[in-house]
Amino acid sequence: MDKLEEFNKLMTRLEAGELRVAQKINGEWVVNKEIKEAILTGFRLGVLSDMSCGEFSFIDKNTYPTRKFTLDDKVRIVPGGTTVRRGAYLAPSTVVMPPSYINVGAYIGEDTMIDSHALVGSCAQVGCHVHLSAASQLGGVLEPVGALPVIIEDNVFIGGNCGIYEGVIVKEHAVIATGVIINSSTPVYDATKAEYVERDSQGRVVVPTGAVVVAGSRPITNGPSAGSGVQLYTPVIVKYRDDKTDLSLQLESLLR
Repeated sequence: MDKLEEFNKLMTRLEAGELRVAQKINGEWVVNKEIKEAILTGFRLGVLSDMSCGEFSFIDKNTYPTRKFTLDDKVRIVPGGTTVRRGAYLAPSTVVMPPSYINVGAYIGEDTMIDSHALVGSCAQVGCHVHLSAASQLGGVLEPVGALPVIIEDNVFIGGNCGIYEGVIVKEHAVIATGVIINSSTPVYDATKAEYVERDSQGRVVVPTGAVVVAGSRPITNGPSAGSGVQLYTPVIVKYRDDKTDLSLQLESLLR
């Protein structure tokens, strides 16, 4: 079997959900380096190809066309400009509102809503019953191959205009309020405990289970600007999910 044939078979298995770029093993998320290496190999194997559609011009590597779906996939992709790249998995009952973009290696679990202008970056892993609201972004990562992608666990709600990047893990049932940005260097403050959230054993930022996170700030306390009144951005956990929070999120079920 030549390299191109091996690559094509791997893409087929990714699209079927048989393989994943990252998965939870003994409670810890682990990246599959071999799959990421294979995805990168696909770019080297491909040649530039004209993928234009009508009056719209598209030029890309022929190893990475857009995915085609049928009724058998049981995925709702509402008309209006959404693109799902080859090698991405969308589980049955996924809903994708236009326009959205889902990149290679991404995994999206059952009954998840990808809202308008949302981006699911390369290799991002999204669980079941997740709502990714309008204009929110999940960052992608292909290199280095050992880097964990963004992980969104089951039953997470991500508000509009949010950005989750650089291998951040959002644990199940968390709620990320509108406009919150979290990356690998963002300290997350837990106002319910009056302390910053500790990173995991690998140094990754982890939003705890059930945390409700809003955009906040903290004063500069070191250096010449200390005491100046200037604030730095900080996501703040203001509470943990309760019945009142769940009630405020029920409306989305009417859209499915």
